[in-house]
Amino acid sequence: MLEGSEPTGLHRVLAPAGVLPQAAERLDTRRELWADEVRVRVERLNLDAASYRQLVQAHGTGAGVRGAVLDIIDSRGKMQNPVTGSGGMLVGTVEEVGTGSPLGLEVGERIATLVSLSLTPLVVEDGLAGWDGRGEQVPCAGYAILFGRSIAARLPDDLPTELSLAVMDVCGAPALTARVVRGYVTSSRGPTVCVVGAAGKSGSLACAAARDAGAERVVGVVPVEPEATSLRDAGLADEVVIADARDPVALARVVADAGGPADVTIVCVDVPGCEHGAILATAEAGTIIFFSMATSFSAAALGAEGLAADVTMLVGNGYTPGHADYALRLLRAYDGVDRLFRARL
Repeated sequence: MLEGSEPTGLHRVLAPAGVLPQAAERLDTRRELWADEVRVRVERLNLDAASYRQLVQAHGTGAGVRGAVLDIIDSRGKMQNPVTGSGGMLVGTVEEVGTGSPLGLEVGERIATLVSLSLTPLVVEDGLAGWDGRGEQVPCAGYAILFGRSIAARLPDDLPTELSLAVMDVCGAPALTARVVRGYVTSSRGPTVCVVGAAGKSGSLACAAARDAGAERVVGVVPVEPEATSLRDAGLADEVVIADARDPVALARVVADAGGPADVTIVCVDVPGCEHGAILATAEAGTIIFFSMATSFSAAALGAEGLAADVTMLVGNGYTPGHADYALRLLRAYDGVDRLFRARL
């Protein structure tokens, strides 16, 4: 077993020197483990929504996107879309555990990694032959490496693997949503919460988390009527409205008509250009959480400045202590969340 590792995975960086694995252009994917590492036999990848959308737009579905994903993994030693900078996460079985690993994992356990594929050394051995390129979940055979500071969760026995993977892929969203919403709850009232992209995976969990944390009113924003119907049927929002989140004035108007502006706005859509609408839809001294990998920091910061908007803007980093367990609890507690997730599988 190799010695001299660094918990962040710095020892696996091949180029450029001095950066952490997420910022690296190329990672070392050797099978041999350093003492604090874990090797996982991969069963399935879950590409993040923004990355998958961009790849399909650039290469088409089917063989085009499959080839693009293989090229990225082969050239970088990890799955990190060079355009979006994002990756996703994976499900697999623990194959070997280093003698000094702090993760508490055991050989044979089935787990979901809760760190991004954009920093995870990854080797695909089957050419993604089982993937038709028509969805974010990618069956595959290969292996991945976890570092000393990586995060993983054991898969629950009572849920299908595809469902568990879909939930854990976005489990940071509900945990941070609940934390922020609780901060606005007073003895006399709860906040108004607006979720943009409320019928999606992270959006539906964010709606449930807002309710769970004490929101007085949840406004769900979706782009089209079929999604509005699904969200209404799920019962996760007090008001469901339709708007193009890239149209700032239209978004602000429908949120205001539904009881806004919002004390807390959560942006869960996977397309760029939604920053200014979120700012206009949010009340003074409110908070916006950006969970989309398509978010532009400069557009958000300069937009708030230009609108003289006194709002706090948070970037959802995908990790909050206990986030996986909390997301699974919401899935079990809210039938509407379960139905929306299963409809997407």
